[in-house]
Amino acid sequence: MQVILTFDYELFFGTNTGSVQKCMIEPTNRLLDIAEKFRVPMIFFVDVGFLIQLNENVEKFENLKQDWNQIMTQFERMARLNCEIQLHIHPHWEKSYYDGEKWIVNVNEAYKLSDFSNEDAVEIVRKYHWFLSEIAQNTITVYRAGGWCIQPFSQIESIFKELGIRIDSTVFPGGKFESEHYHFDFKQVKSFGNPYRFQSDVTKPEPNGYFLEVPIASWEFSPLFYWRLYILGRLNPTDHKMIGDGTFLAQPGRKKSVLLNKTWNHVSSDGYYASLLKKQARFYKSKQVETFVVIGHPKGMTHFSLKCLNSFVADTKSSYQFVNYSACSL
Repeated sequence: MQVILTFDYELFFGTNTGSVQKCMIEPTNRLLDIAEKFRVPMIFFVDVGFLIQLNENVEKFENLKQDWNQIMTQFERMARLNCEIQLHIHPHWEKSYYDGEKWIVNVNEAYKLSDFSNEDAVEIVRKYHWFLSEIAQNTITVYRAGGWCIQPFSQIESIFKELGIRIDSTVFPGGKFESEHYHFDFKQVKSFGNPYRFQSDVTKPEPNGYFLEVPIASWEFSPLFYWRLYILGRLNPTDHKMIGDGTFLAQPGRKKSVLLNKTWNHVSSDGYYASLLKKQARFYKSKQVETFVVIGHPKGMTHFSLKCLNSFVADTKSSYQFVNYSACSL
């Protein structure tokens, strides 16, 4: 079985974005230490809209120049370790700005590409792809939608084809959520399935489709798991407190829902989720799944999750193939 370790490289999008140092640089260096130690690749889906905003402000603010330089240095380390950066779009950066002290994030009618007109969405994709291609040492051919909000894919189908973005890795089977800002519905995607071709709808396999969906692995979590997660965070904050220093964008009703109901969610290396990686991988292998995609966020790493991820890689490197998306055949 192939294992792809992926991370969404970004700040927070709540009232406090957190710092580049604590949300991106520090935890990512810890992740890259694991990549270097075990010689396994990792893929970082880079929030390009933030980088564009950062780049536009570096000459005005010395602290932002330091942030930019640290990120570029980190990208160089990624490349040396055979880790890739790929495209991640949070279009709310089109309406957000730096006020001289902090980032002012505006997600209202701007959190997902479908909040924009078709013409504007196409131009955002084109601009972000070009910008990332200019600073990346690998070709940009893989996409993950910000907040998993990739629907409707038909809005960006043509521009993806034009730019050669052939692989998507947004879908996690069974997932569904809708709120003021979020909208995604992957309920009809087969659980424990393999990568599949598609054309205009990421949830509908088409044998001759131009694009390849490489789904994030998903899992049905019990309420007990989430009770443990919340309790451990309070009893042992040293191990279970996120390294990132920002606040999440609100997901109204979600906390209550997961504490009361079984929930399909992605397989993750964030926080307490990382404690299940070995069990989940064994189960996926028993189902003869070809590709096991794990999602994480540097900002969501904890000392506990980094230990779990280190242990997962150490114990399974001889059993699984740790690969980049280029190993997935189109």
